[in-house]
Amino acid sequence: MLGDLPKASFADNLKTTFRASLQDGSIIEMELVEVIDRKSTPKQEQFSLMFLAPLDAPAEQQTVLFEHDQLESGELFLVPVAKNEQGVFFQAVFNRLID
Repeated sequence: MLGDLPKASFADNLKTTFRASLQDGSIIEMELVEVIDRKSTPKQEQFSLMFLAPLDAPAEQQTVLFEHDQLESGELFLVPVAKNEQGVFFQAVFNRLID
């Protein structure tokens, strides 16, 4: 599942396109524009992903079903964090224990 992948898997796919199925039934493309380390430790992985969506994307937090050509499909919870002439920026935050 997409949400179980390590940070490195996302970093390897930086600047690639994800197809996002939104809760309203629409499908848009989002680009993974940044993978941000959040002080991971040997026992805990913390990072966030920043996606760029088109300007007309609904700027509301929601669970999005993603598909990608290289990665597994799956759902991520996204929160809008910025909007400018490029589009709407959404963030997904990961904080998980490492076995």
